[in-house]
Amino acid sequence: MDRSGRSIPLAAGTGDDAGTGCTLSKIDQYREMARWKIRPAGIGDVVPLETCIDAAYAGYRSRIQDLPPVSEGVADDIKSNLVWVAELDRAIVGGLILILKDEYAMLSNIAVDPDCSGMGIGRSLIEHAEAQCRSLKKAELRLSTHVAMPENVHVYEHLGWKETERSGNKVHMTKFL
Repeated sequence: MDRSGRSIPLAAGTGDDAGTGCTLSKIDQYREMARWKIRPAGIGDVVPLETCIDAAYAGYRSRIQDLPPVSEGVADDIKSNLVWVAELDRAIVGGLILILKDEYAMLSNIAVDPDCSGMGIGRSLIEHAEAQCRSLKKAELRLSTHVAMPENVHVYEHLGWKETERSGNKVHMTKFL
């Protein structure tokens, strides 16, 4: 979850097939990777990024009653924080919002369009954010996700994150870079 209580979905595109139902072979994943790119988000990306985020969370809406508006504040985030989008054939198919704090960076939101699940976009967005944190001398990356998204906790742990605390409906995690 981010600062407004939004949960961070990851299962919609981590590249490791955990909970994604991915049918792409490794060779197909590499072919697809050649077609998409990660770039900084601009103000013109607000609506497509909001659409992508909403699509990524759609599968959680039916089972998580206290899921907040997950795409709220994207325009402000693009103006005030580090935001990247994954683009495939000129369409936004993923995004990541990173908030810089004094001592660490907060992965506020990550989303991948479910139609692009299993292509490695989520993993690549996280790796891109980690590289940016290193270049900015941020040695710690944090996130919060919803307790009703255990598949996300599992994927984050697989990517080197450690659970640090549970409070209410939140699972807090950190990764030292």
